[in-house]
Amino acid sequence: MDRIITVEGVKKTIFGSGSIKRLGEECKALGAKRAIIIADKALAGTTIVTDSLEALKSASIEVIPYFEVLPEPAPSLADAAAAIASKEAADCVVGIGGGSTMDVAKAAAVLTKNPGSATDYIGLGLVKNPGLPSVMVPTTAGTGSEVTFTAVFTMRESKSKGGINSPYLYPSLAILDPELTLSLPPYPTAYTGMDALTHAIESYTSLQAHFLSETQSLSAIELISGNLRGAVYDGSNMIYREGMLKGSYQAGLGLAMAGVGAVHALAYPLGALFNIPHGIANATLLPFVMAYNYPGNTEKFAMIAQALGEGIDGLSMREAASKAASAVAQLSKDIGIPASLKELQIPVEAIPEMAQGAMKVARPLANNPRPVTVDSAAEIYRLAFKG
Repeated sequence: MDRIITVEGVKKTIFGSGSIKRLGEECKALGAKRAIIIADKALAGTTIVTDSLEALKSASIEVIPYFEVLPEPAPSLADAAAAIASKEAADCVVGIGGGSTMDVAKAAAVLTKNPGSATDYIGLGLVKNPGLPSVMVPTTAGTGSEVTFTAVFTMRESKSKGGINSPYLYPSLAILDPELTLSLPPYPTAYTGMDALTHAIESYTSLQAHFLSETQSLSAIELISGNLRGAVYDGSNMIYREGMLKGSYQAGLGLAMAGVGAVHALAYPLGALFNIPHGIANATLLPFVMAYNYPGNTEKFAMIAQALGEGIDGLSMREAASKAASAVAQLSKDIGIPASLKELQIPVEAIPEMAQGAMKVARPLANNPRPVTVDSAAEIYRLAFKG
């Protein structure tokens, strides 16, 4: 290996059923006296949030609620949360929910200590100062945002998506309680799970992958492929829910260390132009990008096929590698993921604009195991449209 590897990440992780009960004492250990709680409106009235508020209050921590998060959040949501946190003298930020909520919470935490608005920091390494201590509590097994240094936003005016990427966004604490995922309905369980699988596969095959990230990513592929069908169709089964949360967590660690690839680059225009949720966009595109990518690293794609449960004994490396995409396509079909862009009502006429937009998502494309051009991006979209 001729490069130096640097590993950063979430400072502390607590995993296990019932671990949400430690929210109050852990925030208190971070020095919190006034915590802003960020969640979406749908989650705000559930026992997940009400129990979390009680845990904080029992630790003598005052609560400042901000329950305005929307899917595919605009940067203005982070700006508003940060403004409230500053006005109310919050000294800790707690994000409870899926990736959108945690992204808003992570951004709000740094915006309280950095001037300007969220859009000023979209890019890499633009945040200059550490923010407030932050605690992330995922309620889906999907994005892995609780362990990454990224907060992604949708700029609807310019029809684009972008992320704040900074080590200062790594949370102080992640609390992963599989009990919090039990109430997630089958379809969100399916597409958030496929989002996690996308992170695992793309980080494993990333040109930035290394011996530490590869271990996490490959383990995540095995966990997700072994538990996702069960979590979708037998959602009250804690074995499946725990396996999925472990897989999502490890995929997030792999993502944080090695980045993602062309699936994410091609998914961004679907969200920016047509408001397709990020997880659904990733899930739909994943098998088509894998079918394009596998010649770029047949050894790794053969390992992915094996991790997905495919028999590869007696096959050539290329034959084994080619089975990875079909295994993912079958998994997607089994759990009800849309099989084509046509099913998502994406107009075929938009493909040239989407291909141009995908090429602007430079960092993921630079990680991809096979080079992507505007023409090859358009061809992937066309194949994904047909299904």
